[in-house]
Amino acid sequence: MCALALAAPSTALFASENADEAEQLRQHIEQMQRQLLEMQERLDDLQAERDEERMARERVEARVEQVAETADQAAAEDEEGINVGGAVRFQYVFEDYNDTNKENNGTLELDTVRLNFDGTVGDVILSAEYRFYQYMNVIHHAWAGYDFSDTLQGQVGIHQVPFGVTPYNSHSFFFSSNYYLGLEDDYDFGVKLIHDDGPLNLQGAFYWNDELGGADGYYGFDGGDFPNNLNDRYSYDIVGVRAPGEGTFALPNEGAFDASIFNLRGAYTLGYGTDFTTELGASVQFGDVVDNAGNSNGSQSAYALHLNGNYGPWNLMLQATEYEYDMDNGSGRMAVGAYDFFDTIPAEATTYTANLAYSLPVNWGPISNLQFYNNYSLITDKSAGLEDTWMNVTGVSVTSGGLFTYIDLITAENQPFIGGSMDSPTDGGTNTRFNINFGYYF
Repeated sequence: MCALALAAPSTALFASENADEAEQLRQHIEQMQRQLLEMQERLDDLQAERDEERMARERVEARVEQVAETADQAAAEDEEGINVGGAVRFQYVFEDYNDTNKENNGTLELDTVRLNFDGTVGDVILSAEYRFYQYMNVIHHAWAGYDFSDTLQGQVGIHQVPFGVTPYNSHSFFFSSNYYLGLEDDYDFGVKLIHDDGPLNLQGAFYWNDELGGADGYYGFDGGDFPNNLNDRYSYDIVGVRAPGEGTFALPNEGAFDASIFNLRGAYTLGYGTDFTTELGASVQFGDVVDNAGNSNGSQSAYALHLNGNYGPWNLMLQATEYEYDMDNGSGRMAVGAYDFFDTIPAEATTYTANLAYSLPVNWGPISNLQFYNNYSLITDKSAGLEDTWMNVTGVSVTSGGLFTYIDLITAENQPFIGGSMDSPTDGGTNTRFNINFGYYF
C-alpha cells in the first residue's frame, strides 16, 4: 500500500509534464503553420509583383518593337524615290605630239557635266546617267531592274555589257586599249540577268542593238542616207565596214551595226570574304552584224579570260581577249564611233592587259586616299596587216571628299587619243600625253 501511495504522485507529476509538453508542441506547430501561411502570402505577393513586372516589361517591349517597325517603315519610305547626283569635271592636257598644245603649255578645258538618277519606285530599281560635253550630249546608261531574290537581279534598258574584268579593266582615266575596241565599259540596249551568290557571279545578257538603236535607230531599215551623227555616243561601237583605201577617220560608206548579241560571263572568287581574294573568270560574246537595211552582212565573236585579285592594299588585273568581226565582204577593218569621232579598228585581233595598283589611306587635310597604278595594254595579231598598239599609263588617283582627281602619264603607240590610231599599217612612233582630270562628284 505504501509503495502504491508513493507511486501515485509520481505518475500524476509525469502525466502533468507530458500534458505541458504536448501543449507546447501544439503551440509550436500552430506558430509554424502561421509562419508558413505568412510566407506563402508573401510568396503570392512577390509572384503577383513579378507577374505585373513581366506584363509591364512585355508591354514596353511590344511598344519598342512597334516604334522600331514604324521607324523601319518610315526609313523605307524615305529611301524610296529617285536620288539625283552628278559630277562636274575639268581637264588639263599636255601632248608632245601636238605643236599647238605644246606652244600654249598645254590646255585646260571643261571635260563633262553629268547628271545621275538612281533609286527605287515600289520594287523597281531605276538608274540613268546623262552627260553633257562641249561637242555632244549623250546617254551613258538608262535601265530598270528588279530583284527576283537576294541573289538574282534582272535589268532591261541600256546597261553595261558583262565582259571581262568589271566594272572597269583599268585604274586610270584612259581605261585600257580594250575600251577603244568596245570591249570595256561598253553599254548597249538589252536585257540582263545577274546571279550574285557569295563567291559565284554569273551574268547572261541579250542585246538587240547598240545604245542608239543600231541600223533600226538610224535608218528604220529603209536604207536611207547615211547619218553623220553615228559617233555621238559614250561607248565605242562598230558603225561601218571600211573599204580598201577608205580613210581612217572618214564617215564610213557602208554601215555595219551590232545586232542580236549574246553575252555570258562567269566568275568565282577564291578567298571570298577575306582581305586576300582572287576572282577568276571567263566571258564569251557572239552575235550578228547587219547593214543599213538591217540585213545580215557578217557575224562577231569575242572571248576573254581574266583575273582580278585584291591582296590587302594591292590590286592586280590580268586579261587576255580575242575578238573577230567575220564580214561577208572579207573586210579586215571596221569603222567605230564615239565622242563625236570616227576611227578604225582591225576586224580581228588579240589583246592583253596587265594592271597593278596600290591603295594608300592618308590624312592630309581633305585628302583621304591615294591610289598609285600602272596599266599596260597590248593589241597584237591584227587583221589587214596593221601594226600593234600598246599603251602604258602610270598615275595616281586622289580622293578628297567629293573631289576626285586622276593624274596620268600616258605613253603609247598607235593608240587613239594619244596621237595615233589602231588602223596604222606602219610604226607610228611613241607619243606621250600628261593628263590631269579632276572633278567634283555630288
